[in-house]
Amino acid sequence: MMDTEVIDARRPWSGIVPAGHFLSIEDLEGNQAVDCLLYNAADTAERYSAPDTIVGQAGIFLTAGSVLRTSEGRSLMTIVSDDVGRHDTIGGACSKESNTLRYGHHTHHQHACVENFLAEGARWGLGKRDLVSNVNWFMNVPVEPDGTLGIVDGLSAQGYVVTMRAEIDTLVLISNCPQVNNPCNGFDPTPVRVTIEPGA
Repeated sequence: MMDTEVIDARRPWSGIVPAGHFLSIEDLEGNQAVDCLLYNAADTAERYSAPDTIVGQAGIFLTAGSVLRTSEGRSLMTIVSDDVGRHDTIGGACSKESNTLRYGHHTHHQHACVENFLAEGARWGLGKRDLVSNVNWFMNVPVEPDGTLGIVDGLSAQGYVVTMRAEIDTLVLISNCPQVNNPCNGFDPTPVRVTIEPGA
């Protein structure tokens, strides 16, 4: 049975994707970043690991065929299809603190992804110590030859989808990024759709 839900702009979402099921994230209006954390649903101490994932695939960008690995080196989810072609593993999640540092003290009141993760994670017994480096679906973070990172307009467009297969029961936390100070959302956060469906 398929389960689908629209995540409003700036809002969090969470759910468990059973092993063998597929999770799809659709960029409904285009140029929307979607921050994501993944955990072993049976033991959340085992969670998505950016270093293990990057080393395992010998690259920092995610696309079809990429395996998202846990802190134990196990396969957590595999990207099976991808309309975008490149997703970020190193840009991190925005927070009130990082907004203040990057954009000025007048932005401190603005809601951010870390706050979304904390609010949604609390539903599953997760706290600040459980937040690790996250995946940024649809977010475009180019790396220059000198190692400088940029945050620029996304490569996604209206209706683009990334789909993953859960290799183990996976708890997924999503922050539909509320950032308005850089172009990761085109300065205008918009809704996305998540769908969970059984494998064939």
